[in-house]
Amino acid sequence: MKILVPLFLLFFLVTVNAQEREYVTVHKTMKLMGSRFDITVVVLDEEIGYININEAVTEITRIEKMISSWDEESETSLINKNAGIKPVKISLELFKLIERAKQISKITDGAFDISYASMDQIWKFDGSMEYFPTPEEMAKSIEKVGYYNIILNEEDTTVFLKEKGMRIGFGAIGKGYAADRAKELLISKQVKAGIINASGDLTTWGTKATGEKWLIGIANPLSKEKIFSWLPIVESSVATSGNYEKFVTFNGKKYSHILDPRTGYPSSGINSVSVFSKSAELCDAMATAVFIMGKNTGLAMINQLNGTEVIIVDSFNKIHKSNGIMFNNNE
Repeated sequence: MKILVPLFLLFFLVTVNAQEREYVTVHKTMKLMGSRFDITVVVLDEEIGYININEAVTEITRIEKMISSWDEESETSLINKNAGIKPVKISLELFKLIERAKQISKITDGAFDISYASMDQIWKFDGSMEYFPTPEEMAKSIEKVGYYNIILNEEDTTVFLKEKGMRIGFGAIGKGYAADRAKELLISKQVKAGIINASGDLTTWGTKATGEKWLIGIANPLSKEKIFSWLPIVESSVATSGNYEKFVTFNGKKYSHILDPRTGYPSSGINSVSVFSKSAELCDAMATAVFIMGKNTGLAMINQLNGTEVIIVDSFNKIHKSNGIMFNNNE
């Protein structure tokens, strides 16, 4: 459900010459979880910095092995294989992730739902769709979707998908969770500061080598070369969902590849959503949820969540923000 950093949301990761403080900035880009990951650390020794990054990569790879629905040996695949058959005992880590995912589903009234993986693929975003699906096709496509049919047994740490054919997937929360865990690992290794950018799911800690805050530059959507505002990111995270590359158009209306798991219909009316919070996992899930819920409902929900903010760009490229966002407008 996630895309690479959109054109109007530019992440400026500034490498600073900080020899006077003996800190160096080490950066590495790689493909993990099927996406681009950029890991930057601020450390005293370059060689140790690369060792730290490799340790973070190992942690992200471990999480991918746990949550991948493509790996037939993963715990997630085992849950899906036993849908409608029997509960599956899983690790406490995965159990807690699913538990949190269900809580987010309740908060968002099902706009976020890891059982979206059960949806029939009736929408094609490769240019091959010739007609708009019928209401009957749409209803049938979501028959197996429903977070309330994910049954958790905390005492036995088991998960049971009630309906045969049900599936769960972590495409709208997994990279954020992996970024959080990698950050936690690096902090435990006494890494002073850094940024983990998982294809737009970004989390930070500490400051630049100069002591300055990490900054996110938001470009003006009407003039992508101009910075609309700068936002400091302090011990925080951000995730973005957008419809820039994958969409279809019927009768002049653009429909996003981000589907509403409650109806089967694609989202419309929003170009992008960026959510800010301490947890990259929460940002990841909420960016998708707000995109689906729409501008007004999404803003109302975020304004009720402590420590969470959002910037929405609607289909007319107009920016809307939650109550806690204060722009430094450079226009």
